[in-house]
Amino acid sequence: MTVTIQQVVELIPSWAGRHVEIAPMGGGLTNANYRVEVDGRPHFVRIPGASTELLAVDRRNEIYNARAAAETGVAPPLLHVLPDDDVMIFEFINGQTMSAARLQAAGMPARLAQSIQRLHAGPRFLQDFDMFRLVEVYLKTAADHGVAIPADYRGYLPRVAEIEQALLRRALPTVPCHNDLLAENYIDDGRQLWLIDFEYSGNNDPCFELGNTCQELQYNDDQYRELCAAYFGEATPSRLARMRLFALMSDVGWTLWGAIQARISTLDYDFWAYAMTRWNRALGILNGPHLDEWLRDA
Repeated sequence: MTVTIQQVVELIPSWAGRHVEIAPMGGGLTNANYRVEVDGRPHFVRIPGASTELLAVDRRNEIYNARAAAETGVAPPLLHVLPDDDVMIFEFINGQTMSAARLQAAGMPARLAQSIQRLHAGPRFLQDFDMFRLVEVYLKTAADHGVAIPADYRGYLPRVAEIEQALLRRALPTVPCHNDLLAENYIDDGRQLWLIDFEYSGNNDPCFELGNTCQELQYNDDQYRELCAAYFGEATPSRLARMRLFALMSDVGWTLWGAIQARISTLDYDFWAYAMTRWNRALGILNGPHLDEWLRDA
């Protein structure tokens, strides 16, 4: 990290001379997060982790998109930015940080769809997001920096190219997507599910958003259909197949993210185990009985 939380507090002119209380928050896999109360008003402070540029995080894109997302009412307002240190300070959302178990409860896919629809109907984001291109970027980063990746990874790239071609055949118009909706990036305030952390946000096929979050939440077949129907109005074989293929690509891409993190991160977390968990899950689909069916349906 380039700056400490104490330095951040000193760099906000409007906080000078006020009563400040700082509490670290857990849960982040890339950054250091804090709850900072200023005269009793809580703020969420996010300080980037080390070498996050190697993870293809574009902070200018993130700042722009966080502000655009806040206009939809499903993302918290961005109150302060320290551009020299890429620190972002948001309005604190009082609610429950979600888990996969909580988001598997009855009715949750429909609630997810409501928040995702509002985001997707909002202002366009600054840049596009394409997991296939991100895989290429991560592979180059791994090669340039001597990052270990699963030994058989490159052998499946022709299959990945096949998946891309299938998804291009009936590509949907792109919309502003979060692209990393794991459980902890939802906060439930009792009225709606808020979306936080727009590091990988960009305009994308909405089926990537839906498939990615289904994969992160480990949804079953019925929950895939419920989310698809809640978002689109019906769960067609083509859209379900697109969600499934993009869910697979989430594991394919974030495998490399985990491998790079295993090399660069200073956080106390087993990123290599994370990478291999995702890769082994991807292999189950790449070598399984459903992939050809999904390619046809998509």
